[in-house]
Amino acid sequence: MSLLHLLAVGDVPTEGLKALGEGVASALGTRYAVLPERLDPTFAFHSERGQYHSSEILAIVKSFVQPGTWRLLAVTEVDLYIPILTFVFGEAQVAGPCAIISGHRLKQEFYGLPADDRLHEERLIKEAIHELGHTCGLAHCEAYRCVMSASHSVERIDIKEAVACRACAARMMAAC
Repeated sequence: MSLLHLLAVGDVPTEGLKALGEGVASALGTRYAVLPERLDPTFAFHSERGQYHSSEILAIVKSFVQPGTWRLLAVTEVDLYIPILTFVFGEAQVAGPCAIISGHRLKQEFYGLPADDRLHEERLIKEAIHELGHTCGLAHCEAYRCVMSASHSVERIDIKEAVACRACAARMMAAC
């Protein structure tokens, strides 16, 4: 693994990107850099849903991949969806270089609860590692504590670890 690039999509604080980068880089044993560019996601907004189509954003994110980029992780605070699901926490190009995650539904405030910045950061890190696992070709894992287990709710994210199980970790190392 070499360099993980982080790209802000919309209004994402640079400090938040750096904290996420440090957490993910530490967990995966890689380096990270925050790209100076920002991507405006308005082109992917669908008013009939009031959400942003993550696949449309990913299609543009690919153009930000640079020589030396191991993976490019786009990070946003807008609400993402794909047509077959009500929402997604993230999406990845399976066995490709790019992924996107959204902190929108990872915040306690979304559920009418008091803000918890530490929990929000933990959830972002887990989802980032999960989506990056998909970029390495990994599928969802049946081990509920594995970072590659499916995340259909924040409760499932909270249960899992920020690391892959032994089998998924071996597959990830072999693929990436």
